[in-house]
Amino acid sequence: QVQPAESGGRLVQAGGSLRLSCAASRRTSAFYTTGWFRQAPGKEREFVASVSWNDDNTDYADSVKGRFTVSRDSAKNTAFLQMNNLTPDDTAVYACAANLGRAGLRDYRSYVYWGQGTQVTVSS
Repeated sequence: QVQPAESGGRLVQAGGSLRLSCAASRRTSAFYTTGWFRQAPGKEREFVASVSWNDDNTDYADSVKGRFTVSRDSAKNTAFLQMNNLTPDDTAVYACAANLGRAGLRDYRSYVYWGQGTQVTVSS
Protein backbone atom coordinates (compact mmCIF):
# COMPACT_ATOMS: atom_id res chain seq x y z
CA GLN A 1 0.00 0.00 0.00
CA VAL A 2 1.49 3.33 -1.07
CA GLN A 3 -1.51 5.56 -0.52
CA PRO A 4 -0.15 8.88 0.67
CA ALA A 5 -1.77 10.84 3.48
CA GLU A 6 -1.43 14.58 3.89
CA SER A 7 -1.61 16.59 7.08
CA GLY A 8 -0.86 20.09 8.29
CA GLY A 9 -3.40 22.24 6.50
CA ARG A 10 -5.21 24.91 8.49
CA LEU A 11 -6.22 28.56 8.57
CA VAL A 12 -3.30 30.98 8.67
CA GLN A 13 -2.90 34.72 8.25
CA ALA A 14 -1.19 36.25 5.24
CA GLY A 15 2.55 36.30 5.71
CA GLY A 16 2.45 33.21 7.88
CA SER A 17 3.93 29.76 7.38
CA LEU A 18 2.73 26.18 7.28
CA ARG A 19 4.39 22.83 6.84
CA LEU A 20 2.45 20.09 5.11
CA SER A 21 3.39 16.45 5.46
CA CYS A 22 2.83 13.59 3.06
CA ALA A 23 3.32 10.15 4.55
CA ALA A 24 3.27 6.87 2.66
CA SER A 25 3.56 3.37 4.03
CA ARG A 26 6.30 2.45 1.58
CA ARG A 27 7.84 3.33 -1.75
CA THR A 28 7.68 0.94 -4.69
CA SER A 29 10.06 2.37 -7.21
CA ALA A 30 13.60 3.66 -7.32
CA PHE A 31 12.22 6.60 -9.30
CA TYR A 32 9.52 7.48 -6.84
CA THR A 33 8.67 11.16 -6.95
CA THR A 34 6.30 12.96 -4.62
CA GLY A 35 4.41 15.80 -6.18
CA TRP A 36 2.37 18.49 -4.49
CA PHE A 37 -0.63 19.92 -6.29
CA ARG A 38 -3.30 22.36 -5.26
CA GLN A 39 -6.78 23.24 -6.39
CA ALA A 40 -8.68 26.36 -5.46
CA PRO A 41 -12.46 26.66 -5.87
CA GLY A 42 -13.35 27.24 -9.50
CA LYS A 43 -9.80 26.71 -10.68
CA GLU A 44 -7.94 23.84 -12.26
CA ARG A 45 -5.56 21.66 -10.31
CA GLU A 46 -2.06 23.05 -10.55
CA PHE A 47 1.43 21.77 -9.92
CA VAL A 48 3.16 23.22 -6.88
CA ALA A 49 6.38 21.29 -6.30
CA SER A 50 7.98 17.87 -6.55
CA VAL A 51 10.85 15.97 -5.00
CA SER A 52 12.49 12.82 -6.33
CA TRP A 53 13.52 10.24 -3.77
CA ASN A 54 16.48 8.71 -5.58
CA ASP A 55 18.42 11.92 -6.30
CA ASP A 56 16.63 14.58 -4.20
CA ASN A 57 15.90 16.62 -7.32
CA THR A 58 13.28 19.29 -6.72
CA ASP A 59 11.08 21.41 -8.94
CA TYR A 60 8.78 24.34 -8.20
CA ALA A 61 6.04 26.25 -9.90
CA ASP A 62 7.03 29.85 -10.57
CA SER A 63 4.25 31.08 -8.30
CA VAL A 64 5.81 29.46 -5.23
CA LYS A 65 9.51 29.54 -6.05
CA GLY A 66 11.43 31.24 -3.27
CA ARG A 67 8.58 30.82 -0.79
CA PHE A 68 7.96 27.07 -0.70
CA THR A 69 10.47 24.32 -0.03
CA VAL A 70 9.87 20.64 -0.72
CA SER A 71 11.87 17.95 1.05
CA ARG A 72 11.69 14.31 2.09
CA ASP A 73 12.72 12.09 4.97
CA SER A 74 13.67 8.64 3.72
CA ALA A 75 13.61 7.03 7.15
CA LYS A 76 10.00 8.12 7.65
CA ASN A 77 8.85 7.77 4.02
CA THR A 78 7.48 11.26 4.42
CA ALA A 79 7.68 14.28 2.16
CA PHE A 80 7.20 17.84 3.35
CA LEU A 81 6.11 21.12 1.86
CA GLN A 82 7.28 24.12 3.84
CA MET A 83 5.26 27.16 2.84
CA ASN A 84 6.42 30.62 3.88
CA ASN A 85 5.10 34.11 3.24
CA LEU A 86 1.67 32.76 2.39
CA THR A 87 -0.83 34.93 0.57
CA PRO A 88 -4.60 34.56 0.05
CA ASP A 89 -3.81 33.33 -3.47
CA ASP A 90 -2.29 30.22 -1.87
CA THR A 91 -5.68 29.20 -0.48
CA ALA A 92 -6.53 25.78 -1.88
CA VAL A 93 -6.80 22.09 -1.16
CA TYR A 94 -3.28 20.72 -1.28
CA ALA A 95 -2.72 17.10 -2.23
CA CYS A 96 0.37 14.98 -2.55
CA ALA A 97 0.74 12.21 -5.07
CA ALA A 98 3.21 9.54 -6.18
CA ASN A 99 4.82 9.32 -9.59
CA LEU A 100 6.59 6.00 -10.15
CA GLY A 101 8.75 7.18 -13.04
CA ARG A 102 10.61 10.28 -14.16
CA ALA A 103 8.27 11.63 -16.81
CA GLY A 104 5.61 14.29 -16.59
CA LEU A 105 6.41 15.41 -13.07
CA ARG A 106 4.43 18.63 -13.52
CA ASP A 107 1.43 16.84 -15.02
CA TYR A 108 -1.05 15.50 -12.47
CA ARG A 109 -2.05 12.77 -14.95
CA SER A 110 1.36 11.17 -14.50
CA TYR A 111 0.76 10.51 -10.83
CA VAL A 112 -0.62 7.18 -9.71
CA TYR A 113 -1.44 7.40 -6.02
CA TRP A 114 -3.16 10.40 -4.45
CA GLY A 115 -3.88 11.50 -0.94
CA GLN A 116 -7.20 12.92 0.17
CA GLY A 117 -5.92 16.48 0.34
CA THR A 118 -5.65 19.01 3.13
CA GLN A 119 -7.22 22.46 3.20
CA VAL A 120 -4.98 25.51 3.42
CA THR A 121 -6.75 28.80 3.95
CA VAL A 122 -4.86 32.08 4.06
CA SER A 123 -6.73 35.07 5.42
CA SER A 124 -5.86 38.62 4.46
